[in-house]
Amino acid sequence: MTDAGRPNHRFEDIRRIAVLRGGGIGDLLSILPALEAVDAAYPDAEQVLMTTPLLASLLEGRPGPVDRVVVVPVFPDAKAPDGRGWREHDETMEVIEKLRADGVDLGLQLHGGGRNSNPFVNALEPRHTVGCATPDAEPLERMLPHLYYQREASRWLEVVELAGAPAVVTEPRFATIPADAEAARPWILDGARGLVLVHAGATDPRRRWPAERFAAVAAELAADGWQVLVVGDPSERELGDGIAEKAAKLSGDLSGNAEGLIGSAAGRTSVNGLVGLLAAASLVVANDSGPRHLAHALGTPTASVYWVGNLINAGPQGRRLHRVQIAWRPDCPVCGADGTNPFGRHCDHSVPWVDSVPVEAVLADARDLLAGR
Repeated sequence: MTDAGRPNHRFEDIRRIAVLRGGGIGDLLSILPALEAVDAAYPDAEQVLMTTPLLASLLEGRPGPVDRVVVVPVFPDAKAPDGRGWREHDETMEVIEKLRADGVDLGLQLHGGGRNSNPFVNALEPRHTVGCATPDAEPLERMLPHLYYQREASRWLEVVELAGAPAVVTEPRFATIPADAEAARPWILDGARGLVLVHAGATDPRRRWPAERFAAVAAELAADGWQVLVVGDPSERELGDGIAEKAAKLSGDLSGNAEGLIGSAAGRTSVNGLVGLLAAASLVVANDSGPRHLAHALGTPTASVYWVGNLINAGPQGRRLHRVQIAWRPDCPVCGADGTNPFGRHCDHSVPWVDSVPVEAVLADARDLLAGR
């Protein structure tokens, strides 16, 4: 068989590549190695990322494999506030029609299993399509079966390899710009040993380690002489402020000077400020969350708490810079619903599944990483 006949050969005459990816910060970061592979395989093609306003703001003015970002008003697996899906939403159809008129040579579905997203990519009428597909998804020209338990970054690397784009890197890399450091600077104290960030939020409440345990870790690290700053988005401001207040009280019993080293920036920083703080930190202590993944992509060490299923899909590969404490609970602590089957019965109990992880284990990981071990 010739190279042209193989299912992963490069396509010819590719001038514009449209990539679909929404979700949160961690979802975007999971496709960055795949985007770097595509950029290396098709260096002369324009790479257009179709994404959400949040992720577009994160990439604005930032170097990387994406040449242009297009905001999709209504994503294929979501609805507008008035209940309209993407096919009935005028602004979303305008985006599709504009890209279709420009001409898309390769459409990459890097968003999910394809039940909703494959029709969206096909609506662009690309010359070629590549992506993931569950058995009930609309077909693409080249498809990888979407099997739930797989590390997401590896999944998308496999997908783009079908387009003749072998991996260049296997871990996400995220670049800083001067505006990041400028926005972060007012939050950083002089005289501390360095900066430790704490992020206690997570989109899924099952992934949230109890707030009082984050406060206990923060108090100990402040007593060791580190500035500890809690970060989060506006919805996490009350959570972040509560952790900082609790940690400050605890630190008073540990060291008279530690209280002044603890604060909260949750809900008060811009996107640039968050990136700048994550890049400046010596360590990030967090759940399986967007800021943890962003710290990882910036090269900042992390000490984190994961539910075992999420560790398979979204956990860090190495342990030199990234330590993980694992909660092994397979079912809901309230009703016993099986959490290991992503397509089985789900419950609505918003309780942590990771509270079996003790403070001492996370604190030990944090101190090891801060000591360079």
